Amino acid sequence: MIKLEVQNITLAYDRNIVIRDLTFQVTPGEMVGLIGPNGSGKSTIIKAMSRVIHPYSGKILLNGKNIAQIPREELARLLGVVPQMPLLPSAFTAFEIVLMGRNPHLRLFQYEGEKDLNITWQAMGQTATQPLAERRIGELSGGEIQRIVIARVLAQEPKSILLDEPTANLDISHQIEILDLIKNLCLENNLPVVIALHDLNLASQYCDRLILLNNGQVHSQGTPSEVINPQNIKEVYGAEGCVYAHPVNGLPTVLLKAGSRRPAKPA
Repeated sequence: MIKLEVQNITLAYDRNIVIRDLTFQVTPGEMVGLIGPNGSGKSTIIKAMSRVIHPYSGKILLNGKNIAQIPREELARLLGVVPQMPLLPSAFTAFEIVLMGRNPHLRLFQYEGEKDLNITWQAMGQTATQPLAERRIGELSGGEIQRIVIARVLAQEPKSILLDEPTANLDISHQIEILDLIKNLCLENNLPVVIALHDLNLASQYCDRLILLNNGQVHSQGTPSEVINPQNIKEVYGAEGCVYAHPVNGLPTVLLKAGSRRPAKPA
């Protein structure tokens, strides 16, 4: 079982600090959500945890070992990443892209075997992408590509998963399907999962803990009931909102006060 730890990291682009002195940990079987307005640093944290960028200070640990010291091939077997805007070769088929998830498990110059093909096909079944198998990436919609990327991570069979806005470009039905799948993997395989989300209601329903970011710092963190409340929504998003208990599970549900600004009547 894998444990993820972020210890006092500060993240910056050049000398522009994006995240300052962030600390949290994710235990096996736990799903932690990063929420906050655009530009609050959610994607930057995912990039740092996946070693796309390096912390300005502090460190990120995977089972007590600094990820900067883990060989990339080993890290790829331990950590799966769903980026926000994946760059994929448009001429490749969907099946070929998902099959790439098996690369960390292959030796140098080793070809994929029957086991790898079966795992790839199963991952596509889990993400409802088998009908897309022979279609080229350049022919697919943004939502279809998103599901292909998630299938590739599943084929990778990682011990922990990072996701940056995995429901972007997906319709409501596929949002629920994908988050149900990720949540079940988290629980059944005891995976630590970190997910950046914009939708507060989805974050509330699926995450065990939330980290609310604002202006490069943690504004609040805790359970959904502790973090999602009218005061935090107003302070961080500048929006008036009502928070109700979900009628089925009691988790917080946000309704924004839309249309409160009415046009002035003509004189």
